[in-house]
Amino acid sequence: MKITLLQLVGILQIKSYQKIQEFLSQEHVGRVSSIDENGYPQIIPMNFVFLNDSVYMHSHIKGEKIDNINRNNKVGFEVDRELEFLPSYFEDPKNASLADTLYISIVIKGKASLVTDREEKTLALNGLMKKYQPEGGYEPIQSTMRVLDGVAVIKVIPDTLHGKYKIGQHMRAESRIDLAEKILKKNSLTAKATLKIMGFEITENGLQMVDEPVW
Repeated sequence: MKITLLQLVGILQIKSYQKIQEFLSQEHVGRVSSIDENGYPQIIPMNFVFLNDSVYMHSHIKGEKIDNINRNNKVGFEVDRELEFLPSYFEDPKNASLADTLYISIVIKGKASLVTDREEKTLALNGLMKKYQPEGGYEPIQSTMRVLDGVAVIKVIPDTLHGKYKIGQHMRAESRIDLAEKILKKNSLTAKATLKIMGFEITENGLQMVDEPVW
């Protein structure tokens, strides 16, 4: 079966909003892009939390990205995870162009603002703590605390939100199994986690395809 480029793009799109939410809740670093005073994009890695269909980030109350947002509130936000690099020799011992990568990525275009409502600011900061320190060991932030005055919270409301993933779903079953065997044999640090995402399980009888995840 020959897959056209247009069909491939469709196959790689994440169609489940729930999967997007789950992915964003797991990832610790996102990148926000704003436009500086000279018209150049400025990209900064940030801690973030996705709450109530919006991205929240905490920041120092002063800085270039704050100035950028005050001047132009249109921003980009991106989160990605490289699952597994697939060396070219998986397919051919000489052809370097066959190297590939399995991945998940989310790209947002939206409007950014600085949160001024103390209750919303508290919600965002506690959401960040719950995400990054799930084991607890702290007192929840209260809206009456003075600490809120010393930190900025940036909110991004998405205008568009697109996700892509590549975990072998574009391949025939036999080719996907062959790829999984090669990943297992290469045994990178991420191999087992990648195989699980691909729908494989390592059993006493070897590698078994137990699911065909659809995002």
